Amino acid sequence: MLKEFKEFAAKGNVVDMAVGIIIGGAFGTIVKSLVADVLMPPIGLLLGGVDFTNLFIVLKQGSAQGAINSLAEAQAAGAVTINYGVFLNAVVSFLIVAFAVFLLVKQINRLKREEVAPPVEPTTRDCPHCCSEISLQATKCPHCTSTLTA
Repeated sequence: MLKEFKEFAAKGNVVDMAVGIIIGGAFGTIVKSLVADVLMPPIGLLLGGVDFTNLFIVLKQGSAQGAINSLAEAQAAGAVTINYGVFLNAVVSFLIVAFAVFLLVKQINRLKREEVAPPVEPTTRDCPHCCSEISLQATKCPHCTSTLTA
């Protein structure tokens, strides 16, 4: 059983998949930082100084007395919240990753189209008398010795 697992794990597809998952995880972290630290702050500033991570709705007040001003305060007080700002960040992250994957697939498809070789011209034909494969330039079949027309 261990031998079979080693054979399976050593296959090229499994190794390629593992590398893809590792790179994908790292790429996801970069995109999350891009969204949270680079894209959303200017968008929030344009919308009147909104911090998207602090957009939430309190469903049930926790142990905090008075108004809750941030998501961190709500979580510390044990309040039940709907964190739609965090959800918006996740949606933007997803759209960026989906666009990047689309561009990657598009490039791979373009490379595959370029790799397709043009069809090769045939160099042989079948003898009409014995159906053996012969050269296109032959005037006599080497198998049945019939005279061939061009």
